[in-house]
Amino acid sequence: MAPAFLWNSSKTVCVMDASGQLGSALVRRLLQRGYTVHAAVHDREELQCYKRQSIENKKLRVFNSDPLDYHSIMDALKGCCALFYSFELPSDNPTYDEYMGEMEVRAAHNVLEACAQTDTIDKVVFTSSATAVIWRGQHHHTTTTTTLPPHHLDEKNWSDVNFCKKFKLWHGLSKTIAEKTAWALAMDRGVNMVSINGGLLMCPNLSIKDPYLLGAAEMFKDGVFVTVDIEFLVDAHICVFEDSSSYGRYLCFNRIINCNEDADTLANMLLPSSPLSSPPHTLEENRVYHQQRISNEKLNKLMVEYESGLQEEEASADDV
Repeated sequence: MAPAFLWNSSKTVCVMDASGQLGSALVRRLLQRGYTVHAAVHDREELQCYKRQSIENKKLRVFNSDPLDYHSIMDALKGCCALFYSFELPSDNPTYDEYMGEMEVRAAHNVLEACAQTDTIDKVVFTSSATAVIWRGQHHHTTTTTTLPPHHLDEKNWSDVNFCKKFKLWHGLSKTIAEKTAWALAMDRGVNMVSINGGLLMCPNLSIKDPYLLGAAEMFKDGVFVTVDIEFLVDAHICVFEDSSSYGRYLCFNRIINCNEDADTLANMLLPSSPLSSPPHTLEENRVYHQQRISNEKLNKLMVEYESGLQEEEASADDV
């Protein structure tokens, strides 16, 4: 991959949905890197906010785009060489259930079909989740040849749809089926796609109601409870876009919660005043940890060159 400061950032890219934590952060970072950005937004309040920003920044164009409206997607993609796509829950229904899962799958199909019909699109970065990887029955072993220990999960693994249905793990179910739908269409239509399977996004407004957290206790015990900071998640998206060698799926996290101390810290952040908070653990209890059983080695290797490029870019800017 070329160093970041040598990348041709005169290109135009689309971010959809640009209203969420990830989407808005991607828009800011891409603009900082010199790209022209089409911010595709469904939320009306966010739409007006972006329109005010676009008055001051001519490289920002704003589109009212509904992922269930094929034509509005096509409008936002016109002239773009890439799409960064993430599904955002509607503000009037911020929970996952069977209906929302069906909506996410339809949206994924519409978006990939629109990309297939847009000649200028060279790459799609599809945001999925680690929950599309981790949910499997106890005896659901991988049959692929691998150097990883038994039960150790990486990008080759998929969550078991029937397992998710049985235990009503709607977030994992939705992310799994939507991503599989996107991959099937991308391969059938020749769309160059990579996916980012992120862990729990650590952000200021994180709450106990976050749908990712359903089954958190099981994730913790299984050694697959992973989290990601917004800065790292954004860097990962831009990295797989700018690196022409990127392919397939990338598990994305920069921390794993696998000891009691980390679990308590997260619990206190989610429920700071809860009378049900567990009593402090002893030093010996805090040292107890569950073996990590999930790997992000594939992304880490790719990020080495990207981070090196960022350092060169910063050094070049300091010399100016």
